[in-house]
Amino acid sequence: MMSETRFGLLIVDSVIALYRTDFPGRGELSARQIHLARFLRSLQRMADEFGVAVVVTNQMLSTVDSGSSMFQADPKKPAGGNIMAHTCCTRLQLRKGRGENRVCKIYDSPCLPESEVTFSIQEEGVSDAQE
Repeated sequence: MMSETRFGLLIVDSVIALYRTDFPGRGELSARQIHLARFLRSLQRMADEFGVAVVVTNQMLSTVDSGSSMFQADPKKPAGGNIMAHTCCTRLQLRKGRGENRVCKIYDSPCLPESEVTFSIQEEGVSDAQE
């Protein structure tokens, strides 16, 4: 289908949620990570072969390390472990700001510095942050 019709963007919403239902529990963690790695690699191939941008949304987890979380500014990390961390090029973290505002943080990127931007989602679309 992609070779017949031109697509520019492929979005996979909540990728880890799909794997949590199919591979429940720690006993299947290895199989889940292997399958996830293959799936993410297939997305990379599609991006390379067809020249499409791939956006994958993910869930965040709270870390519960013994006492170390009280020294961290934000004790949350992306779900999916090292497979997600090493496969994704640029990772963005979205969170709710004040009022109707949202904050987008560059969480990890090989070519962009860590930074944040605040914006608002209105009926007309995305706009500057509301005061």
